[in-house]
Amino acid sequence: MSHHIIEVEDLKYSYPDGTEALRDLSFRITHGESVALIGANGAGKSTLLLHLAGLLFPQTGRVRLGGITVTRKNILQIRRRVGLVFQDPDDQLFMPTVFEEVAFAPVNMGVPPDEVKELVNSVLEQVGVSHLRPRPPYRLSHGEKRAVALAAVLAGLPDVLLLDEPSAGLDPRARRQLIELLRGFTHTKIVATHDLDLAWELCPRTIILAAGTVAAEGPSREILGDEKLLRCCGLELPLRLQGGPLVGTTRE
Repeated sequence: MSHHIIEVEDLKYSYPDGTEALRDLSFRITHGESVALIGANGAGKSTLLLHLAGLLFPQTGRVRLGGITVTRKNILQIRRRVGLVFQDPDDQLFMPTVFEEVAFAPVNMGVPPDEVKELVNSVLEQVGVSHLRPRPPYRLSHGEKRAVALAAVLAGLPDVLLLDEPSAGLDPRARRQLIELLRGFTHTKIVATHDLDLAWELCPRTIILAAGTVAAEGPSREILGDEKLLRCCGLELPLRLQGGPLVGTTRE
């Protein structure tokens, strides 16, 4: 996929009950960017990620990834290149063991068995859960499930990594480990999150969604430091800018 550029143009989408989730939404993300997607509940963040991953399709407008338009016809090309880590890992994990879970994508991509084993071991080590290899996913802690879900997506060798509320439910230590891990990835990343301190640390650029459209976008330090703008969009300043106790972060 050439340069992994993501382009969203005049995207509109309403759910069957008539709820308008996205309206006239447009933005562009270039190769290698890490972009935070923030907004109040119901702003359209998860719905947008589902469009980028090819799990939903525009009713009007267009979504393009690396020059490929996201359509049902092109869905296999898109899903080979885009990895989505769901907000709830229980929506993503379904195999009997962690090893089989992480192996699922490369096996279905036709990767030879020896290479599958090597790849699975590599990504499990990368996310720090090699010891969970024989365990059933449903018996893991929430943080362990999140790590396995991330490993399963990475095993598909995506160019673009989409993460929906990746720090939700994590304790401060696990959250810090996640931030350090994601910092090391060279993927183009879009991180939908309510954790504005994570956005501050991980993403140089931030897009605010409000009522299904782009309310503002720009450098994270400017967007996340604009208290008036955040309040208008139903958000608050990151904890680091409020002068209160920080959770798993370091004041800069």
